[in-house]
Amino acid sequence: MADELWTVQRILDWTCGYLERKGDEHPRLSAEWLLCSATGLSRVEVYMNFDRPLMGEELDLMREGVRRRGAGEPLQYVTGEMPFRHIILRCERDVLIPRPETEILVDAALEGVDAAVRSTPRVLEIGVGTGCIACSIAAERKDAIVVATDISPVAVRLARRNADVLGLGGRVDVVECDLVSGVSDAMMGSFDVLVSNPPYIPSDVVPLLPIEVRGFEPGLALDGGDDGLDVFRRILEVAPRVLASRGMLCVELFEENVHLAAELVRAQGGWANVEVRDDLTHRPRVLVAKRKA
Repeated sequence: MADELWTVQRILDWTCGYLERKGDEHPRLSAEWLLCSATGLSRVEVYMNFDRPLMGEELDLMREGVRRRGAGEPLQYVTGEMPFRHIILRCERDVLIPRPETEILVDAALEGVDAAVRSTPRVLEIGVGTGCIACSIAAERKDAIVVATDISPVAVRLARRNADVLGLGGRVDVVECDLVSGVSDAMMGSFDVLVSNPPYIPSDVVPLLPIEVRGFEPGLALDGGDDGLDVFRRILEVAPRVLASRGMLCVELFEENVHLAAELVRAQGGWANVEVRDDLTHRPRVLVAKRKA
């Protein structure tokens, strides 16, 4: 590849064909994304610079990116970043890649922030991952303070880095711990929102996931046990201790277990209302519950 003249258009067309043969569902989009990452051009600039030749380092980056993507590695890991709502996040192996449906979870959490009576709403996130939820809430609600936890040290480091790069480090506190074990006792009972995107895929479904998911993303963030609700049950157990009066619980779950989760919340008691909301593809996805006064 490096011994020939490769223009933007030539390498875009070649990459698109190569990835299509490799089974990429969206080869053109993948080719554009890889090219933008290798050259620093935006997608608009790519189409305005078809005749621009790639330099040696750009070709090396493109060749490595195409190799990894052709092997099935998710684009977000290959390029190292992805957009989420109104922010750009760094992505790394061993940390779950944010999904578009999680934006609905953020919408629900923001409702809880807006309904808070205090001037500085408090949000607790369990399972921070890349920091997409915590950083989105802090970026879109300038008065909110977010405490986010994760048991994975890799995720904690990545979320802290994303918060710092976005200028949110002062309002997003990332704690390495299991669930809420590292959260200050003084803060218990003071959170207006408890939000989480926990592992929720039933164990027998995990092997059926696309290779792009099960072959690269961390099983710790995917496998939710026999019915997918192992971690959710633990979250539900601590929720009454975490939330303030009228506080909101927002959790993303599997379409086949979210209604069972809602029944578990109702059975626990102490909740004013419980509802299940659809994601962008009209599948039941997000559980929202509000504590009684």
